[in-house]
Amino acid sequence: MLALITGGSGSGKSAFAESLSVACHQGEEAMIYIATMFPFDEESHRRIARHRQMRKDKNFETVECFTHLSRVRLERPTTVLLECMSNLTANEVFQEDGAGERTVEAVLEGVERLAGQAEHLLIVSNELFSDGIEYDPETDRYLRYLGEINRRIAGMADLAVEVVYGIPLCRKGGDRPEITSLLERAGAVQKGMPVLPQPSGKTV
Repeated sequence: MLALITGGSGSGKSAFAESLSVACHQGEEAMIYIATMFPFDEESHRRIARHRQMRKDKNFETVECFTHLSRVRLERPTTVLLECMSNLTANEVFQEDGAGERTVEAVLEGVERLAGQAEHLLIVSNELFSDGIEYDPETDRYLRYLGEINRRIAGMADLAVEVVYGIPLCRKGGDRPEITSLLERAGAVQKGMPVLPQPSGKTV
């Protein structure tokens, strides 16, 4: 399964993604957590420490990958959680060894290769374009790249979830019984309750 989990800062998307990873995983071997945040300042070090604390008892093995996702090789098929696409994209755009103008193609190539190796691949990313702010050209370029990457991954994904105020809202795949079962085990929905909302395609 390929899943995309998005949400704003502090939305609870990380906690949900970890719970869903645990629900997906079968067997005793460790899951893989691909950490993409480059520790460039004190705040990033604090966020990394907080996320390590969140997952310390969930049987994750951490693999750091700041750029070149396509180079990651798994020793065995297992559940993989990548967090987060926003940082990976920023690294590819702004770091010297990043993909630069080829960021979208490079990242998607890495996602496809990783999905081909993993039993389950869950990708966390940020919700975009709801703040109404105009950014400088470089930041705008980064946001356009990330928006395109999110859109393309959502198109490939079996499951797409937006987390709002800690509530997981299914945007794709929630009508499939096997995915509904995973969401129930992850605590996203109560057993026997409908998974909401599925997009209707209607405008109001």
